[in-house]
Amino acid sequence: MKTLEDLREVRQKTLEQMKARESKYSARIVVAMGTCGIAAGAQEVKNAFVDELDKRGITDVEVTQVGCKGLCDHEPTVDVIKPGEPTVTYGDVDPERARQIVAQHLVNGNIVGEWVIASG
Repeated sequence: MKTLEDLREVRQKTLEQMKARESKYSARIVVAMGTCGIAAGAQEVKNAFVDELDKRGITDVEVTQVGCKGLCDHEPTVDVIKPGEPTVTYGDVDPERARQIVAQHLVNGNIVGEWVIASG
């Protein structure tokens, strides 16, 4: 980079790449998979999300994992992240609740309030 114009071109290219990445998914499901989450059944919860999304033919939702979130008494915990909306954290999620979160929150747009432990 030698000129301000070169810098602008790099910036524009980077912004376009970021936008393409963001628009790839309509939502993200993030399952906490620290040792306490795994012991509480987080792997089965993650599998249930993947299975339910596959059954419904939903391909634009990313399912991923993170380590411990420090919410051990509510494990397994799951974040549902939709662009332009506050992140919703569900607690005490089991495979059946995972399937209901897909149906209610992701498909119908209704947050399942009684399972929410944090939002924002």
